[in-house]
Amino acid sequence: MNAFDWLSHMGLPEVDKFDIVEIKFKGGRKDYFRNVDYLSLTTGDPVVVDVPNGHHIGYVSLQGELVRLQMQKRKIKNDDNILKIYRVATQKDIEKWEQAKNRELPTLYRSKQIIEELGLKMKLSDIEYQADNSKATFYYSADDRVDFRELIKVLAAEFKIRVEMRQISLRQEAGRLGGIGVCGRELCCSTWIHDFKSVTTSAARYQNLSLNPSKLSGQCGRLKCCLNYELDSYMAALKDIPTVSKPLLTDAGSAKLQKTDIFRKLMWFSYNEDNNWHSIDCERVAKIIAMNEAGEVPHSLKQDNAFDDESSSSHSNADLEILDKKFSQTKRKKKRKPRNKRTDPSQQTNPNPGKNQPEQQSKEGDKGTKGRRPNSQRRKHTSSQKPPSGQVNQGTNPGNNQGNTPKKRRNNKKRRNKNNGSQNQGGSSNAN
Repeated sequence: MNAFDWLSHMGLPEVDKFDIVEIKFKGGRKDYFRNVDYLSLTTGDPVVVDVPNGHHIGYVSLQGELVRLQMQKRKIKNDDNILKIYRVATQKDIEKWEQAKNRELPTLYRSKQIIEELGLKMKLSDIEYQADNSKATFYYSADDRVDFRELIKVLAAEFKIRVEMRQISLRQEAGRLGGIGVCGRELCCSTWIHDFKSVTTSAARYQNLSLNPSKLSGQCGRLKCCLNYELDSYMAALKDIPTVSKPLLTDAGSAKLQKTDIFRKLMWFSYNEDNNWHSIDCERVAKIIAMNEAGEVPHSLKQDNAFDDESSSSHSNADLEILDKKFSQTKRKKKRKPRNKRTDPSQQTNPNPGKNQPEQQSKEGDKGTKGRRPNSQRRKHTSSQKPPSGQVNQGTNPGNNQGNTPKKRRNNKKRRNKNNGSQNQGGSSNAN
């Protein structure tokens, strides 16, 4: 409602159209001007308006019936003091205005140097040149009253313009400079807030916020304006929550208030500075307070008598207990079985280098022969004595077998078969 014309698409009568238009200037400053000539304006059009000392350029931000509501809200009277709109800004007007705006940054730097030379305790935050380049407004903030009469003389002689000094608060200064808040959006004071209300620390206490100045203060150094947004909802919800001014007396011990959930109407207590918190609803707390005032002491926070069934008490914290059980049971990760990869005998390495090396060499030599059983399957009557170090079993040559590939082994088998056949033939001829 403060920044968007939500009645623009509605067909309102043209006869009753409100003739005052809201114009926005630099830094979010807004003012109201009368459309005397009934110009056809739309939101965002640059217009030339009348000001006390010349003319200025601004943009149309709101028009129609919403302007009437805004004037009532800001208590601005619809009288002859409202100035008029001259015309829609032309390209020549905008070019002259751009030339005036280009002087703002150098003027700001030079003015800060002059303020330091004069030793004035003030902070210059922004400068706004008028569109006709005849006047400049200097916005500053200061804790105490500042005598800037000498400063005005120096500035007028330095820049050859009329000087107007305007003191603003720290909230208005943040609104003029702009920025991004911790919520990730543009600052409210630079977009739609113009009437700043006082914010106190009691607003944070009602909302159960930690009184940390670094978290509660905004970019202006004051308490955040958004602390007042939900304050009414919290105040309405606090009416149903009882006030606990002292610990609750029970047979299990005195229970001290630790935390309050305002909207769920739950309150957490702990026995005798214990780390375990017990949650009960506000109705139960009010009942215990009434019993203590009458001189009665319940058995515990959830039971009036020792023989009462606890299942009949409130299970308001059951959802939290379910989550605790769910995440307390850690799932065991299944171990992946190693894949049996077929490796080339030439690429096999000894997993335990230096240990039983002669046996390993003998095993590698035995792999090249066919039909021979491994050492573990040999008969017991075979010699179990290990060969001395440096010796290898006869018939094996690990150095030669390590480089053998499957093709070479097949060739060796064929050669042995041929040799065996030739020997058998020779033996038979000798026998004959």
